[in-house]
Amino acid sequence: MSGKAAHNPQEQTPATQKHRKLDARTRRTRTLLGDAFLRLIMEKPIEDITVQEVLDRAGVGRSTFYLHFRDKNDLLLSQLERFLEHMSSVLMVNKEKSLRVAPVTEMFDHLNEQRKLYCILRDAGRLNDFFDLAQDYFARGIEQRLIDSGRLSKLSKPELAARANALAGSLLSLLRWWMDRVDKEPAVKMDEMFHRMVWNGLR
Repeated sequence: MSGKAAHNPQEQTPATQKHRKLDARTRRTRTLLGDAFLRLIMEKPIEDITVQEVLDRAGVGRSTFYLHFRDKNDLLLSQLERFLEHMSSVLMVNKEKSLRVAPVTEMFDHLNEQRKLYCILRDAGRLNDFFDLAQDYFARGIEQRLIDSGRLSKLSKPELAARANALAGSLLSLLRWWMDRVDKEPAVKMDEMFHRMVWNGLR
């Protein structure tokens, strides 16, 4: 064992426990506020929702809210980012051994299940916020998956980043097209289609 591993765990316990408690408290508060806001969005137009309604639904105080968010718009963006952070990194987190660069099946299925929320964001003119954020998240995730694949090792870093951004844009364009269709192909078929586009286009 190394010297660091041999330290007495009790020496770091108070600070570590305090840090973990703060992290857990922050996550819990953000989750309570986010879940409350999403429930309210399903009940009434976003522009009609007040911060006080979110606080009442979440059981959180006003001062606590403003420790975490500037306003309800900031809260909405944080919820979109939480979803995108998870979805864009899920293949890496799960250490999936495949040539998939994005979890198309999982994301398409999830958004189709949440179609009401998707339509609410669209009708409120907030869908572009989602897609603008998604472009950055998926570009980073796709770039890392391309690197991990080992197939593009000869590309320069700028070209790899450019390709990842182009693929992220293609993915989101495909998602918009798919969500607007009445007769949809299964999400798994869209996954296969997207990845044929990815690897055929990168040869």
